[in-house]
Amino acid sequence: MSTTKSLDGKVIVVTGAGRGIGREIALLAAAEGAKVVVNDPGVAADGSGTDATPADEVVEEIKRRGGTAIANFETVAEAVPASKIIKMAVDTYGKLDGVVNNAGILRDAIFHRMSIDAFEQVIKVHLMGSFYTSHAAARLFREQESGTFVHFTSTSGLIGNFGQANYAAAKLGIVGLSKSIALDMQRFNVRSNCVSPFAWSRLIGTIPTETEDEKARVARMQQMGPEKIAPLSVFLLSDAAKDVTGQIFAVRMNEIFLMGQSRPLRSIHRDGGWTCQTIAEHGMPALKSSFYKLDRSADIFNWDAI
Repeated sequence: MSTTKSLDGKVIVVTGAGRGIGREIALLAAAEGAKVVVNDPGVAADGSGTDATPADEVVEEIKRRGGTAIANFETVAEAVPASKIIKMAVDTYGKLDGVVNNAGILRDAIFHRMSIDAFEQVIKVHLMGSFYTSHAAARLFREQESGTFVHFTSTSGLIGNFGQANYAAAKLGIVGLSKSIALDMQRFNVRSNCVSPFAWSRLIGTIPTETEDEKARVARMQQMGPEKIAPLSVFLLSDAAKDVTGQIFAVRMNEIFLMGQSRPLRSIHRDGGWTCQTIAEHGMPALKSSFYKLDRSADIFNWDAI
């Protein structure tokens, strides 16, 4: 096998890189030869507070292993601070080759009890944050005619889950953002893909563990370490993935899934058009056998991780 490092000479920004999945991606990217901007303001799981320690510790770990990295503490939730993350990469290392939009928070609640603030803040960090960093990098990528985006989505948006309307809306929005970037910037050799991770993290650590089934589920999830997500993410940043764009992947332990994208399932036609009555009598019954159930992620991925 080749000993060439897959990201030799590249400069990569990883948001939310102080802990969990982002940390593992930053460590592996550096091990594969990249200079890494480790972005993390060190907020709590719900987005409150700040702490420079997580990002600093990742940078020190990268340097201890012989890599190159710098810490950044800006928030992705506002346009100007997010643009400063990109600027730091260029100012420090002279260029930028890839952006990993991993930063996130959780503020779960059943929909009718969800506050407007909880909805808006999750959208700002996940969806707007992915837009802000990507938008700041896009003109640079266009000028140099190269660049890669890896965005993090979730089966909470792709499939569904209880109590996560804000998170699901943001994560499904990221899929649309990624596909649009892939379409708009393909002519400039810029790629954009999504990764939906199954991994234990401090965010997932908020899952209730009151019943035996819940405890068993969490125990299984704890086996799915964030280090399992990093290889695909780093691959997508590399030149080896030059033909991969506009796709959605899921990673679950040692499994990698290519996820579907919305396409027509069935169609109905009626000469002269439809009325409310004929839709009720004929149209909807003809389509109903192809309706999706109200599935959750756990209903679809209902076997133990391999």
